[in-house]
Amino acid sequence: MIQPELVKKQRILMAVLSVLIIVTIVIGMGLGYASLSYDRLIPTILGQGTFKEEFVLFSIRLPRVFITVLAGMALALSGAILQGITRNDLADPGIIGINSGAGVAIAIFFLFVPIEAGTFIYMLPLCAFFGALLTAILIYAFSYKKDEGLQPVKMVLVGVGFSMALSGVMIVLISSAEREKVDFIAKWLSGNIWGTDWPFIWALLPWLLLLIPFTLYKANRLNLLSLSEPVAIGIGVSIEKERIGLLLTAVALAASAVSVTGGIAFIGLIAPHMAKALVGPRNQLFIPIAILLGGWLLLFADTLGRNLADPDGLPAGIMVAIIGAPYFMYLLLKK
Repeated sequence: MIQPELVKKQRILMAVLSVLIIVTIVIGMGLGYASLSYDRLIPTILGQGTFKEEFVLFSIRLPRVFITVLAGMALALSGAILQGITRNDLADPGIIGINSGAGVAIAIFFLFVPIEAGTFIYMLPLCAFFGALLTAILIYAFSYKKDEGLQPVKMVLVGVGFSMALSGVMIVLISSAEREKVDFIAKWLSGNIWGTDWPFIWALLPWLLLLIPFTLYKANRLNLLSLSEPVAIGIGVSIEKERIGLLLTAVALAASAVSVTGGIAFIGLIAPHMAKALVGPRNQLFIPIAILLGGWLLLFADTLGRNLADPDGLPAGIMVAIIGAPYFMYLLLKK
């Protein structure tokens, strides 16, 4: 039984975070290399702006802010799932190598597969998913013992090892590639939001529309998986079946996000922790908060980063790492 006070607190926090996202979007729409004055935002949205104002708003700013919000939500939810199924607070798709697996798959696709303009955008999330899935399967296999089951701490260590190994594979791949393609992959690795057009939103949105409700439906199972294995089995939970299904969900969310935003870590680590600190560890309560926090964190990092240095700014992945790396070290020492 969830206390009514916690439910009320959750709803208030969700409202506050929604307003915070909207405010940050409005601020972000007026900032940038091509400025757009705030008193012209509403007329431009209503179709009364000049050609330049409409181009800046509808072709540059709005697609980018929507992409960052959606990708941040996907990464936060992926991190929350991984932390739940591994019972490890340090789990994050960027830290344990899933993002790296997606990145290698995207690099192979980008370097060696003939690209067709019409299908390229929609093929990227699928390629990233298969790369991330293969990496997750290998990490799971190396972290699993027949008599003891999945070992959460070992999974993080194995994932870090895979992340480093895949980074080496990426260097080998780009060492003999064309300059233009190397530039793209380098920007992807740094977490530069590159998918900044409306088709990228349509490529990412269906994954979220499908997997967010599925995860919320499985929230109680995640609660049971956070218990010790003997207790979960005694209650009647099919541990491995539930873990595999939720692991696939986490992989799909992370892969779809990084396929259009690049290699961004720590969102999936920070957002669930902040949400748990606010409303407690029950998945039904903290997952919606974590989703909104993840969307706002990546939006804030990208808005801040692209306005710190002209004309290209700093990649969102670097801004998130500046915030997330110290927090990761704090958790590592604490745990």
